[in-house]
Amino acid sequence: MDELLSNFPAFLLILVRVTSFFLMLPLFSYRTIPTTFKVGLGFFLSLVMFWGMDVPVLTIDTSYYFLILKEALVGLLIGFAAYMLFAAIQIAGGFIDFQMGFAIANVIDPQTGMQSPLTGQYLTIIAMFFLLASNGHHLLLDGIYYSYQFIPLEQPWINLGNGELAEFLIKTFSLMFMIAFQMSIPVVGSIFLVDVGLGIVARTVPQLNIFVVGVPIKIIAGLVVLFIVMGVLMSTVSHLFSSIVTTMRGIMNILGGAG
Repeated sequence: MDELLSNFPAFLLILVRVTSFFLMLPLFSYRTIPTTFKVGLGFFLSLVMFWGMDVPVLTIDTSYYFLILKEALVGLLIGFAAYMLFAAIQIAGGFIDFQMGFAIANVIDPQTGMQSPLTGQYLTIIAMFFLLASNGHHLLLDGIYYSYQFIPLEQPWINLGNGELAEFLIKTFSLMFMIAFQMSIPVVGSIFLVDVGLGIVARTVPQLNIFVVGVPIKIIAGLVVLFIVMGVLMSTVSHLFSSIVTTMRGIMNILGGAG
């Protein structure tokens, strides 16, 4: 405890980075998790990290407040990179819902408080269970722990000025849409073929009201294909988790000036 009191400024910086990281991180940032639990988890995780690393001796002066701002920005940026890629699951669900006709039936996601597509919410819940079952949340916590190897506590600056960070975030943004496209293309492509078939039927059998028949056929076809390719989707989600870890490491390299 004496060590904690003598190095309290360094512990406070660790706490700022960890809690800022939790503000953006998938699963840990959800509003259904009580705030007291988030603060307590951040505190005890910061305590474990404090005892597991060599912390510098810092004093609370003018430069110390800039270190606090730097730590908060580092935690937010690393968490934002992870959240951006995880949002690919919601985007893939939006693509699927648009083709199936569910785009008008968005629901309120209780975790984030925002509107969410039905299929996107379904896939997100399954991906979250898969993340917990495969200990992916441990990898996310490892990311914030090993971030101190790239961006030390006493480093007074982060690399924001040469455009590498903006370029990296743009590439991550494009990767998010690419992963969403890969996840949704089996269902979207199958429903497109159903649309083509319905168009041929509408031309050959004009007596049939294709607008009445087509909607339930597309929904049934979409659900059947989604059930068939669910294993492939979870394989893509596992690659998504690997991409999240790689992206977090890349943004740490850039912020630490080693990009």
